[in-house]
Amino acid sequence: MPDDVSPAPNRYGAAAHRHASQHPSPPIPRSSAIPSPPPSPFAPGPAAPAPERLRVVVADDNPVVRAGLGVLLSGRADIQVVAEAADGREAYEKTLEHRPDVVLLDVRMPGVDGISALPHLVGIAPVLMLTYSRESEIVHEALRLGAGGYLVHGEFTANQLVQAVRDTKDGRANFTVTAADALLAHMRHGTPPQRGPLPEGLGSALATAPAPPPAHTAEPSESLSQLQPVVGQSSVSGGSVLTPNRQQYGLSSREVEVMDLIASGMSNQQIAATCFISEKTVKNHINRIFTKLHSATRSEAIAHWLGTAPRNPGRQP
Repeated sequence: MPDDVSPAPNRYGAAAHRHASQHPSPPIPRSSAIPSPPPSPFAPGPAAPAPERLRVVVADDNPVVRAGLGVLLSGRADIQVVAEAADGREAYEKTLEHRPDVVLLDVRMPGVDGISALPHLVGIAPVLMLTYSRESEIVHEALRLGAGGYLVHGEFTANQLVQAVRDTKDGRANFTVTAADALLAHMRHGTPPQRGPLPEGLGSALATAPAPPPAHTAEPSESLSQLQPVVGQSSVSGGSVLTPNRQQYGLSSREVEVMDLIASGMSNQQIAATCFISEKTVKNHINRIFTKLHSATRSEAIAHWLGTAPRNPGRQP
């Protein structure tokens, strides 16, 4: 092979190299830091406030139960146990002092029991019964007196209890199996339970409960011993209140039941839960009741129903 003859370039040899050298690659730009945004001319706004915690008073004569509930509830980010009570009187005092969002109330407690304290507590805060008492007559009496739900120990989980507390604050009723069965039995039989004395004299402290703290810390101003509900006079303490002639109003059996629950202080939501009907149906019953009782308000209807309305000779009752 002659010396001046170079070998033919291969497919990717010198020819490719010469071609590539004629078109050099552009230089890779040197990385630079991203510039910081200019400072805002506006002052930073205030930090969002932390959500308020749901405040609870726990009333139970068993210190172990109180401690357990305190740990369970206060361990939730949105719940705080603000006070504990060992009987109904202390529950009333603590509720007046702290104004909680929910009261957890046991039934059987020494001194002033839960049923005796209940009608006075519901005027201050929603009450959720939390108890070992399973008797159907106690369940009915608690709901008649204004309880927002009824839970029996051993029939709910920790999460269910927490949710029931939240629901009670929002006006939604919760019942465990025993309480629900008591209400269902009432609905199936269609007759209200006997309203005689409750077991172990529960509710009898309505007329003898001690007074609360001084009036300047109490709202409403009446003492626990002075707040004597009509239901306590007629069915528990044996008072001498005259029974009005209710047949004159011509209420149906369902309307009589709803009117009795109205007179006991229940809300529409509580009546709906007790009677297993919708709140819309409750409102329809109430409208018809008001018409038959010639009443424009709840308090006026209650006054006619209980026979405490002033007599007006020129107007039918």
